[in-house]
Amino acid sequence: MLIEQPPFIYRMLFPGAVWRKPVEGEKTVYLTFDDGPIPEITPWVLDLLDKYDVKATFFCVGDNVRKYPEIYKTILDRGHKVGNHTFNHIQGIKTFSKKYLENTMLATKHIDSDLFRPPHGHMRIGQYFTLRKYYKIIMWDVVTRDYSKLMTPEKVFNNVKKYTRDGSVIVFHDSIKSETNMKYALPRSIEWLKKQGYTFKLL
Repeated sequence: MLIEQPPFIYRMLFPGAVWRKPVEGEKTVYLTFDDGPIPEITPWVLDLLDKYDVKATFFCVGDNVRKYPEIYKTILDRGHKVGNHTFNHIQGIKTFSKKYLENTMLATKHIDSDLFRPPHGHMRIGQYFTLRKYYKIIMWDVVTRDYSKLMTPEKVFNNVKKYTRDGSVIVFHDSIKSETNMKYALPRSIEWLKKQGYTFKLL
């Protein structure tokens, strides 16, 4: 199970994937969101990002984009980027590769992007090497765990403060199960990161 920062051996399984992206001479972070878009959460996130003048990358579930195309369009209209997060949020290690790849390609009918992030942050090695032919694989080095029932909102915020460094790719979720933790931790994280001198960039 992955914790707030992925272990080195795990990162070595996927050479070429983006875990962290430092920029020389800058304190840079990359804010990302997984699992949306959904009407209950994503518009709130977009309004908050507007408030702080922050751009982010949203790794969208294809079926959610199919159901809520207007929210997907709003993400793009407000200057954010999007990435593919499969059509049904399926786990690569629990899915035959043919089905996993077909599910990912199905999402491309709704998501126009060359970025891909695997749900739950894992997939089979063969799936990775096939998908990297078509996508830039984006992982992370800070997962907030806002989705976890074992986490308090304060602990989610502390994960950002504890693990963020130059070039960090930070994961939040615009999902129902993350709502309480995310709505507490996200604004505080943005304010803290700005106070630390970080610049927010798109992947």
